[in-house]
Amino acid sequence: MRSPMRPMLVALGAASLALPAAADLRADEALAARSVAATCANCHGTDGHSRTAIKSLAGQPAERILQSIADYRSGAQPSTIMAQILRGYSDEQLRLAAHWFAAQPARPADAR
Repeated sequence: MRSPMRPMLVALGAASLALPAAADLRADEALAARSVAATCANCHGTDGHSRTAIKSLAGQPAERILQSIADYRSGAQPSTIMAQILRGYSDEQLRLAAHWFAAQPARPADAR
């Protein structure tokens, strides 16, 4: 016989796996933050853990990420594609993504 609690427990478990808490985000911001951050995975790796020479973002302070973004946008930091990519995001979306990455645990290999 199937437990009436099973669907609820499965849903709660899936939600907790899908949305690890981002320290500086409200619960309603977490999904939006993760969605924006996921678009960065092609270059910066899943959850900000790069496997290439491109900088990992996981565990970096949000303020540092946001300063880098501002530098790319202003042209102070030269780029091949970042300035173009950043045009597609609002300041709020970038703030959410920065806080999402900051909340991800860094790995030793991330210190590039």
